[in-house]
Amino acid sequence: MSESLRHDWTIAEARRIHDTPVLDLLFRAQEVHRRHHAPGRVQLCSLLSIKTGACPEDCAYCPQSAHYDAGVKPEKLMDVDTVLDGARAARDAGASRFCMGAAWREVRDGAEFDSVLEMVRGVRDLGMEACVTLGMIDASQAVRLKEAGLTAYNHNLDTSRDYYGEIISTRVYDDRLRTLGHVREAGITICSGGIIGMGESIDDRCAMLVELARLDPHPESVPVNALVAVAGTPLAEREPVAPVEMARMIATARILMPASVVRLSAGRAKLSEEAQLMCFMAGANSIFFGEKLLTTGNPDTEADLAMMREAGIEPLLPEAGRPA
Repeated sequence: MSESLRHDWTIAEARRIHDTPVLDLLFRAQEVHRRHHAPGRVQLCSLLSIKTGACPEDCAYCPQSAHYDAGVKPEKLMDVDTVLDGARAARDAGASRFCMGAAWREVRDGAEFDSVLEMVRGVRDLGMEACVTLGMIDASQAVRLKEAGLTAYNHNLDTSRDYYGEIISTRVYDDRLRTLGHVREAGITICSGGIIGMGESIDDRCAMLVELARLDPHPESVPVNALVAVAGTPLAEREPVAPVEMARMIATARILMPASVVRLSAGRAKLSEEAQLMCFMAGANSIFFGEKLLTTGNPDTEADLAMMREAGIEPLLPEAGRPA
């Protein structure tokens, strides 16, 4: 690697990178990417909602919030065997990481958390990386997840500190950073990113990336999501994010956090194959794989595999830089 990782980025620097003429930006991002990652290698992750709906949080983008009528039927926590069947199917389809999401504000100790720990152990026994997103956790819960074999914990910042209050009122920004601190202290890798297209400014987008890039070490995974506007939520009428906006965010994330995995996440179903390839050129090296992301749609599995074959993209093995 020809450059050291920085943790002192400023919003002004990030904005200058973001606003670089797009062809120059993609070229620079791809140069950075190739210094830190194998080109043409993409991690395939599968995401399953293990407990759906009735979340007490009021995140304006989320159809699982109990505050909105978005047509999501609340469902209790899945049983362990059903979840592991889903993980096995995802592995057999080519996924190397299995992510499990529960619509909770925070984790509470008890039988449900014990079941999640069993799910984590089961996913690891299948030879896959295990990731969960469960809301806020405390230090002792992070340790228990680590002991169960958890690879990564997802807890997104969502947006900038300044814009955060426009999107959610039921927790504060520092709650999210506190959870990330517990995850890091327990020795679990961090998966944290944000969402664009919620009415935020370009400076807000850059500020969110800078917040992540100032963490030391950087998050190992940085998902970049485009808002999926769902009827019944406060953001239902937002206009879709243009593909070039996604590419700019991914490229900026890649340059600020060169060694991190940058995940092209929610909103990918709205992108053409050409737009997705532009995002890979911008430095994305992971996607969610499978036909559903929690409660919203995702591209068809066979279509994804065909796109990858045509582009010469190969999937990564769990925790490895070698093609599967």
